[in-house]
Amino acid sequence: MAPCPGPPGAVLDGPVSHALSRVARLHRIAAGRLLRDLGLHPGQEFLMMHLWDNGPVRQSELIKSVGLDPSIVTKMLQRLEQAGHVRRGPDPADRRASLVEATEASCGLLREVREAWAELERQTLAALDGAEGEELLRLLRKVEATLCAPAAADPQCGTGGGGR
Repeated sequence: MAPCPGPPGAVLDGPVSHALSRVARLHRIAAGRLLRDLGLHPGQEFLMMHLWDNGPVRQSELIKSVGLDPSIVTKMLQRLEQAGHVRRGPDPADRRASLVEATEASCGLLREVREAWAELERQTLAALDGAEGEELLRLLRKVEATLCAPAAADPQCGTGGGGR
């Protein structure tokens, strides 16, 4: 396997940020490979996780919870609806709003998403021992809290996409 290239000169004052960006991109690629086998695109699993955990929610609430552009969430929901994983309809309390819910047919998908995320976790932590994995998680949570603090007024900070 070829070694990963070093950071470009423009990021020499930000090696941690550069490494974090590269790892996040590679992690998303690995997740995409696993999700593709389930017929999902990256990010759709976070919508489904929110619906499985919370039951029917307004589409506007779902958009806020995952912190994505509304047009992207709408496209994801269209694909999930076509695949039979979600159902959308008017909110009985406010007919102008849409409710989104996971279908019973998506219950099998829940198990498969859990298995895919377990495999992603194994791949991600393969080179670390147990203590290193725990330390990495502790440090990532600390970094996330630090980055989220100035963005607290930003509704996209919220849950960070379903507990990522």
